[in-house]
Amino acid sequence: MIPVVIVGAGIAGLACARRLAQAGVPALMLDKGRGIGGRVATRRADGLQFDHGAQYVTAKGADFAAALRNLVASGDAAPWPDGAGRARVVGMPGMATLGKALAVGLDVRQGVQVTAIQRGDGGWQVLAGDACHPAARVVVTVPAPQVAGLLSADYPLVAMIGGVRMDPCLTLMAGINAPPPFVTREAPDEPLAWIAQDSAKPGRPAISVTSGVVAWVAQAGPAFSVMHLEDDPAAIAARLLPMLCDRLGVTVDRVTHAAAHRWRYARVTTPLSQTFLRDAGGSLYLGGDWCIGPRVEAAWTSGTAIANDLLAQMP
Repeated sequence: MIPVVIVGAGIAGLACARRLAQAGVPALMLDKGRGIGGRVATRRADGLQFDHGAQYVTAKGADFAAALRNLVASGDAAPWPDGAGRARVVGMPGMATLGKALAVGLDVRQGVQVTAIQRGDGGWQVLAGDACHPAARVVVTVPAPQVAGLLSADYPLVAMIGGVRMDPCLTLMAGINAPPPFVTREAPDEPLAWIAQDSAKPGRPAISVTSGVVAWVAQAGPAFSVMHLEDDPAAIAARLLPMLCDRLGVTVDRVTHAAAHRWRYARVTTPLSQTFLRDAGGSLYLGGDWCIGPRVEAAWTSGTAIANDLLAQMP
């Protein structure tokens, strides 16, 4: 029987597994995606690079600030002086590096779709396709709306997270052959709420080596994202691209690359307001940024707190 199975290899799951590993407790991590880090992600296409999920991380607490300093010291992260006067940090050479750095030495199995978590003999059974992973303890770090699909809908913990709300976010990744007029632009009340010149982040080429194209990431606001959530990626890109071109003051013919990504559960709007949930037996945990708020630090804090609680219960 596996001591701990963690479902989800986002920042919460990684933080939990790393803290357990530091204490000598092995954990098996299962994630349906191809990348590590969840929404802390990077995509490459046409010689360009895009941080199409979380744009940067910041720290309010001393513990997470220390974790970021370690990542900077190892070369996996760097400060991003974007002109906003805030202590923003980005992964090097992409945001996805943050997750990869946290995963070093951990047992992470990607492309594994967990379909159910059930009570088993002396513990739990984590079902993934034809495989069954018996576990003494299970930590679930998927977005709150997906938890009910893994546990039975009438499981007590599921009812406790019924009030958690997460907004979607539609993201445009574009390459544009024109001088950049700014580094970032924030307009929370507009359909295009965030624009970032990805090429301006440290460790990225200022322009594409082959074409001189600048990489841009633009993210839609909640209302627009909800309205067009079920559009296919090509349609999403077609809707967002003219808005981006307008903000940059360029014509569409300057665009060399355009693609969209749909984050169905991107931003926590109504959190649980506690660090994690644990069942009465102390063997099943739920956690993630949705417990605390819309920050990468919230995910890290939740995952670390779960690990500390687990360790306190172990003989």
